[in-house]
Order: sequence, then C-alpha cells, then structure tokens
Amino acid sequence: MRALLLVNPAATTTSARSRDVLVRALRSEVDLEVASTKRRGHAAAMCAEAARGGVDLVVTLGGDGTVNEAVNGLLADGPGERVPALAVVPGGSTNVFARALGLPRDWTEGAAVILEALREGRSRSIGLGRADERYFTFCAGLGFDAEVIRRVEQYRLRGRVASPSLYLQAMAERFVTKQEMRHTEITLERPAEEPVPGLSTVVVQNTSPWTYFGGRPVDACPQASFDLGLDLMAMKGLRVPSTMRALTGLLRPGVDGAGGPRGKRVFRLHDVAEFTLCANGPVAFQVDGDYLGEREKVTFTSVSTALRVIV
Repeated sequence: MRALLLVNPAATTTSARSRDVLVRALRSEVDLEVASTKRRGHAAAMCAEAARGGVDLVVTLGGDGTVNEAVNGLLADGPGERVPALAVVPGGSTNVFARALGLPRDWTEGAAVILEALREGRSRSIGLGRADERYFTFCAGLGFDAEVIRRVEQYRLRGRVASPSLYLQAMAERFVTKQEMRHTEITLERPAEEPVPGLSTVVVQNTSPWTYFGGRPVDACPQASFDLGLDLMAMKGLRVPSTMRALTGLLRPGVDGAGGPRGKRVFRLHDVAEFTLCANGPVAFQVDGDYLGEREKVTFTSVSTALRVIV
C-alpha cells in the first residue's frame, strides 16, 4: 500500500521527535512518503497530486485546518472509488474531526488506533458537507461564529495560543463591538420550501459536536451525523438574553439528540440535502474552523459516502 504522510510542522501537540516515531511506525505497515506543508493551500495541492498519482492512503498529522485542506485535495476531481483513504492523527489544539470519528485526543493513542485499523483492514465511509465548491468535514458557519474565528486567527498571528479563554475573549469582543453584524440579515432558501428570512447567524453541521470547549463538546445540532444530511442551527437576532440562553444550550448535554439551543429565536433543521444562505451584505464565513473571508451567498450540499476513513 502506497501512503503519503502529510505533516503540518506547526502542529501544536507534536514535536520533531514524535513525528519521527510516527514515521517509523507507519513504515512498518505501508510504503510511506513524507511531506511537510509550507503554506496555506499546500496540503490541498499535494493531496490532489497524490490522488492523481495512485496513492492508496493519505495520513495527516495536524489540526482540523490540515484535514480540511487534505480532504479538498483528495476530492479535487470529485468522489469516486479511486480517491485515496484518509487517516487522521490528531496534532492540533482541538481536533474536532478526529474526535468525531472516535479517535483518542492524544496523538500517540490516535496513531495506535490507526495502525491497528490498517493491520485489520478496518475503515468506514462518511458523508461530507460542501459549501459552494469547498468540502467540510464537521461544520461551517455564516455570521457570529465565523467572526469569532476571524478574531482568534488575528490573535494567533500576533503570537497568542488558541485556547478556550481566547475564544471566550473573542466572543465577548465580537458581541459587544460588532454592532453592524446584528443588523445583517440572512435568508435561508430551500427547494420547494418557503424562504426563512431574518436570521442573524447560522451554524451548519455535518456531524456532532460542532466544536469542543477544552474537553467539553459544544453542540449546536446534537443529531448531526456523518451518515445523514446536514443539520442547521440559526439565531433570529443576537439580543443579549436570547443569545445567552443559546450559548448555555450549546453546552447542555443531550440525550438522543435532544440537547442544544432552544427558544423562540432559535431555528433548526435536521438531515437536509441542500439549501442556500443569502445575506443582505457581506458576512463572515468559516469552514472547519478556518476563516475564509466574507460572503453574501453560499449554497450548502450534503455529499453522502464521499470519503473512506481509516478508524
């Protein structure tokens, strides 16, 4: 089996020594090539080349941003039987996708699970979301959550380390200072359905949870699953009382998908194949925790059994 190990040298929870250990372990199971990412978009380019070159497996060592780029590179020519499988070794600060697959949070334990799966020939197919032409593995957002991610990325460029407290700080700043965001309206459009106007911020999930607050799962759409369509949670206005209730609901544990935000200003959809979000002005946009700029219109599509993963 030909494999490519894609390493993000900036991965926050690994070192050069730990990467060497992983390389030796993988080489005991597969014919391995190792490559490091050098810039944004590099992982996607290398994975597209690997897919076209007949590689059987891509292993990523990095965070959710590295995984997202790898997925988009692997699927550059669309889903199909010739797309390499993906294995994810958790190496970032949050690792939402790896944990949603059931992998341990620690990279050494996660690598051990992957090696065992390779020996046993174990894998599964999962569905993905697509926002216009960009695939995402676990979430996308238009509005407030993307504003928070933009702010956190600005802090990280200044040398700050991503942490729950940094996200809380960014949330407070965005909620207090971004007054114009509260007046931006988003309309949800679905085939053969009446439009839903007046939305202020929208979270789209391809699986549960949406993210993690340290070790605690944060769930906007607890019923979201790799095996179903997309789930959506939106807020109709960002008033302080209703927003505080919604934030509390995000941390509320659910039973059989019954958790998550509730209230008159919360709008939710479950297992949706396709929809479009249209805003009356530029709105912050993110996929899998990466800020991608501002958009006025994004079409979301569920792509079933799009990718085979080693777990």
